[in-house]
Amino acid sequence: MTFPSPVAYQQLMGNISEILFSAEQIQARVLELGAAISRDYEGCHPLLVGVLKGVFPFLADLARAITIPIEVDFMAIASYSAESRRNGVVRIQKDLDSAIGGRHVLFVEDVVDTGLTLNYLLRNLRSREPATLHVCAMFDKGSRRLIRTPIHYKGFDLPDRFVVGYGLDYRELYRNLPFVGLLKADAFSPGESEKKGSSK
Repeated sequence: MTFPSPVAYQQLMGNISEILFSAEQIQARVLELGAAISRDYEGCHPLLVGVLKGVFPFLADLARAITIPIEVDFMAIASYSAESRRNGVVRIQKDLDSAIGGRHVLFVEDVVDTGLTLNYLLRNLRSREPATLHVCAMFDKGSRRLIRTPIHYKGFDLPDRFVVGYGLDYRELYRNLPFVGLLKADAFSPGESEKKGSSK
């Protein structure tokens, strides 16, 4: 097995122009979210649902910060086309292993921006008749919102810039950075913009 060298890691770090939220800030906020969820769901045995891949660092930390019994499940999605992605319509590649009818479900997101994909997935989950369905998002790009969806638990607001780290990626890189920072303009491939964003 080959592990990234310290030099390779420093190259990733060198492409960050500014740290927006430090690892310490993130972990402190996760503990606060975990405490709030533990209080609100006491006695409910909630199911935490995340969409791969970006949510995995946050969901793992959040699960450890919650002090009541919980279960965790994952979905994976893909776009039918660029147009469908822009409209929030996605194809479910991996569905939940758990039945959620009558369950208290907490949908956990790494980042919410336009709200299109999130709205699509929430409609899908509501059709399965959970007892409750709420959203917990670590990061919120509210300035990009096209569909208003209540976020019951929120970590931080993000600017409308391309950010990476703590699960957020650029071409599958940077997810493993423990902080969230701005990616330098010269780190993008030619023709891509630092204003690029997802349609989640």
